[in-house]
Amino acid sequence: MQMQVAGQVIRAPRAFDGTRALHDGISVFVQDGKIAGVEPVDAPVPENWQLMDYPQGTLLPGLIDMHCHLGADSHDGGLQRMDTDSEERLEEVIDDSLRRQLAAGVTTVCDLGDRNWSVVRRRDMARGIGTADRMSPTIVAAGPPITTPDGHCAFMGGAVEGPQHLRAAVRARVERGVDVVKVMGSGGLNTPGTDVSSCQFTLEELRLIVDDAHTAGLPVTVHAHALAAVEQALDAGADGIEHCTCLTADGVRITDALLERLARQGTTVCPTLGVTARGVPPPPVKATMERFGITVEERQQASARMHRAGVRLVSGADSGINAGKPHGILFAAIAGLAAGGVPADAALATATSLAADACGIAARKGRLRRGLDADLLVVRGDPLEDMAALAEPLAVLISGVQARGAA
Repeated sequence: MQMQVAGQVIRAPRAFDGTRALHDGISVFVQDGKIAGVEPVDAPVPENWQLMDYPQGTLLPGLIDMHCHLGADSHDGGLQRMDTDSEERLEEVIDDSLRRQLAAGVTTVCDLGDRNWSVVRRRDMARGIGTADRMSPTIVAAGPPITTPDGHCAFMGGAVEGPQHLRAAVRARVERGVDVVKVMGSGGLNTPGTDVSSCQFTLEELRLIVDDAHTAGLPVTVHAHALAAVEQALDAGADGIEHCTCLTADGVRITDALLERLARQGTTVCPTLGVTARGVPPPPVKATMERFGITVEERQQASARMHRAGVRLVSGADSGINAGKPHGILFAAIAGLAAGGVPADAALATATSLAADACGIAARKGRLRRGLDADLLVVRGDPLEDMAALAEPLAVLISGVQARGAA
């Protein structure tokens, strides 16, 4: 007769608990899908408990991708194809996106732009499902981003104009139970005809959105490539800023005063770094980068400068939008911060504890702490010494269940 396993002990000689490195190793006890205890590496394994020992590994909380588009297929033109894909094809793309994320050690995704509530519906279907037959990252969803007619990503179904319709847009998101309200504050690199260096809404319009969302208990994050859109988001009291590129007609302009204000207001910034080693920007993106003098290195260094100024950073790769930013590329966004000068432990926190704080799930995820969900990642090597280790998952667990094909 086979003995029933009472729980699991996941052991590794190195760990990062979401906020700090544990160089002496760790044993995480898992029972009923939760972390039942965090003990020294040599803690005894109770009778009837399964030991999962990774002598070459580092144990971390499962990663959180704070900016992805599950309906985009990880190929060039993926964002735009969301406009023409059939509903059946869109569901297939979402399935594939979630598989890619999970295989890369991402156990929570924040989708910041779907078409016609497709990811919100998937989130609602997936809630309460955590078996080995239906493993999937936890979904935090915004639904279609609020934008202007013919504005950035208007094809997703969130285009509105005028105070009455803006209020109705926020109400619709409250009724759908979104986790965050996404607003396209400036034009976007992937929407021809929009201006990345100017605002799409007036301050009064953006403030109306933010105030109504806050009244309903929802945070607001603003897509902002333009410096004017970043400043407008701060004036309106937005909780987060995506990209925060700070473009002006004369190029990128990030002042110390702006950084001080971002830090003082506690605004969360997701720089959306990260690209595959062979990633070549699509022609419209490349043209915009050349026009404004943007380089990968400049973006990394600007993000590190934000960190040094005390700005709250989180990591998301804008995953799925093109071949250079496929789903599962979050490790490159974290590594990009480190390459720019952010200390390794602080960079890892942007995709674990700080990310969980920013999307309101810190009571469940983002740390190796008793009582939290046992969403865990073991990677080969030590990412605190070499971020390339993040690209080599040895094990990915959701609620204590190892994901098939994730190692």
